This record gives sequence, C-alpha cells and structure tokens, in this order.
Amino acid sequence: MKRIVSLFFLFIFTSVHISAQTIEEDGEEQPVENLDKLISLSNVFSRLTLGGYGEAAYTRNFYSDEWQRYSNPSNYKDADSHGRFDLPHVVFFIGYDFGKGWSFSSEIEFEHGGTESAIEIESEEAREYESEVERGGEVALEQFWIQKSFSRAFNIRLGHIIVPVGLTNQYHMPTEFFTVYRPEGENTIFPCTWHETGISVWGRTKHWRYEAQFLPGLDADRFGSFSFINGASGSPYEFKIANKYAGALRLDNYSVKGLRIGLSGYFGYSFRNSLSKSTRYKDCNGEVMIGSVDFHYNNYNMIVRGSFDWAHLNDSEEITAFNKTMPAASPSTRTAVASDAMAMGIEAGYNLFAHIEKLKNDNQKFYLFGRYEYYDSMAKVEAGIIDNKACGKHRMAAGINYYPIRDIVIKAEYSKRFYKSQYNDEPSVSLGVAYAGFFTK
Repeated sequence: MKRIVSLFFLFIFTSVHISAQTIEEDGEEQPVENLDKLISLSNVFSRLTLGGYGEAAYTRNFYSDEWQRYSNPSNYKDADSHGRFDLPHVVFFIGYDFGKGWSFSSEIEFEHGGTESAIEIESEEAREYESEVERGGEVALEQFWIQKSFSRAFNIRLGHIIVPVGLTNQYHMPTEFFTVYRPEGENTIFPCTWHETGISVWGRTKHWRYEAQFLPGLDADRFGSFSFINGASGSPYEFKIANKYAGALRLDNYSVKGLRIGLSGYFGYSFRNSLSKSTRYKDCNGEVMIGSVDFHYNNYNMIVRGSFDWAHLNDSEEITAFNKTMPAASPSTRTAVASDAMAMGIEAGYNLFAHIEKLKNDNQKFYLFGRYEYYDSMAKVEAGIIDNKACGKHRMAAGINYYPIRDIVIKAEYSKRFYKSQYNDEPSVSLGVAYAGFFTK
C-alpha cells in the first residue's frame, strides 16, 4: 500500500518532468519508455518516513501569576484569574532507511510556537526582566541520529538522541499521557524532553528492551531551586560542552499482556562542565544520580500509567555557593540547589465508548481520567541550604480525552495544585487538541 501511495504522489510531482522528456516523432507524442526510473524513485520515497506531533492548549488559572505569590502568599489569596493560549510542542519528524541496516532519523521541535528566545519575568531573581535563550540556535533539534542495525536485539545509534530516563522522556508524545500538558513532576525536575548528543546501544527481544547511552554531563551552573537539574541539558552556546561525561540505562519488560514495566537510571558529573575556568572547589564533582521506575498498563478498556523518580546531587552546597557568584548575564539561575529531588505520579483512564458498539466499531475512544502526582525539587537539602517549601507540590487532575480517530485527541481537564498550609492552592481549567502520528505508512 505504501508503495502505491508513493507512486501516486511521485507521479503527480514529476508529471511536468516526464512531459518534458516525451519526444515528437511523425507529428505524434510517444511516451517515455524508461518508466523504470519512476519505479526507482518510488523505492526512494517508500523508504522515507514523515510524521510528527503537536499540541495547542488554552488554560484559565484561578490564582495569581505574580512572582511574589510564594514569598508573600497572603497578599494574593483573592487574586484575579488569568488565561493563556499556548503551543507547547510542535514537532516534525523525518526518517530514511538507506538499506543494509543503515537508517537516519531527525525531529525538529518548536516549543511554545517561538524561536526558543523570550522575555520573561524571572521569579527567582527579584522580578528581573530577562531575555531567555533555551538553547543555541532558533529551533530545537530534538533528535538527529544515524543508526546501524545488526539485528532486532542489537543496534548502535550515534548523534542527537533522547535520554530515556523516567516515563515522560521515553513516552512524551501527547497521545501518551492524559493531561493537557505533560505530567508536571518529571517535566519540572528533569530536562524534558531530555536530548543530548551521544552514543546509544539498544535492542529488543520478545519480552525485553534495553538501552545504554554514553553522554556529555549536565552543566551545574544552570541547576536551580524550582527546577533542580531541568535547565542543565542542551546548551546556551553554539556547541555542547563535554568536559564531564555521563551514562544512562533503561530496561523494559513486556512479559505480561498489556503491561510494560521500566527501570531507568543516570549517573554523570556536572561541576565545571561549563565555560567557567574557576579553580574554586577543586574537589567538587557534582555527581548526578537518578533512579526511576515506571509502568504502562493497557487492557480491559483501561489505561493506567505511573512513575516514581528519585534524583541525588552530590556537592549541592558547594554548587549553590559557586552559582551565586555567577554574573547576572550568565545562564545560571544563581539560586540554591537541593541535594535530592523526587517526583511520583499515577493516572488512570477508562474508555466509555467501548460499550457503545457503533462508536467502538468506528475506533472512536472517550477516556474519563484522573491523575495524582507529587513532586519536590527540594526534597532534601544540605545543612547550609534553606529549604523552599513552595517547591513541594501535590497536584490532582480529572478530565476527558476524546479520540475521533487514532492519531488525534481532544482534551479537557480541571486540576488543582496543593501546597503546605501557608501557600495558596492553584486551581485551573485547561483545554487542548493534539495529534501524533506518521504522514507516510
């Protein structure tokens, strides 16, 4: 079928070229005889894969968006609501099978509809207006790799790759979670989607999938109180600094029907992985250690997903002291960093259309879902660090996911963040539409 579609489109796009190659003989046009050239080009197109995913969202937040709402919460208890439209992620995917086990893949991502630079009011820096640059360049290249496949069980991938630590990094398309936005916990304390330039070895057997990666280390200059290590991947420069290195490992099991259980971990050095040449804290390495377990169950018209992540940072007190000396123009948050952060979450949805025969036969789905998560970017701090209690957040959400067709979902939810008693809760309503799929089959 894919070959027929490729031939059809290729015939349309090359019709002018073919017409130019017809010849006049005795006043009559003769068709080009080498149709095999068209067939050969169709083979090229049949090896090409195009796809992507994207999200559009609207949220009404029934709480203050003032930067001081955590330091002076009583002043904002009855604050007005505010609304926002957003394009969280729009990604275009292209891949090609060269043959003989060699293949290529890439993803170009547009976050929030922009060029990855924006003016923000920085809540951690006394309401300073800042021009934020998320990564070097105008768009994010989320993936770009060449792969050699020796067998289903052994593949080598080199280039810019996804770091598969946690549930959301490995399964980050909008059809792989119920909420309008990505799950907050992992999306707060980890880079998400976490992508680095490195080397990956991976494979799949009947019941197991494994992946091991060699990567550049994170940049401790960009660790922070509310984000932990989130902003420390990628690079604000036109190159990725790799003075320090790291490794990631993931293992998934599929032995039980409808169930996948995954374990993932990360270890790497982070201090002095920047342009700073300071010799202070010469014994500081800033080791980052992450352990994560996650699962996905899909059976009996029900989907349940969950994850638990714990991350530890050595030398957090020294890193905090060093970062606070960074100049204002640096990409550092210049805020305190915890020694430990954690995130846990679980969501469950049931497909109501499974009991309506006509809609079921039309492959339409309508999930009623609920989600709970707790995350804390300062779950544990060293003796010299002040624990910001606003970093610990409970969040509950309930809503719907409607799939008119497999690759398109319409979402709606009500959610609420719960804090310690001295802070104000943060309820909101969100609507979204998203797609994820391939344009070629």
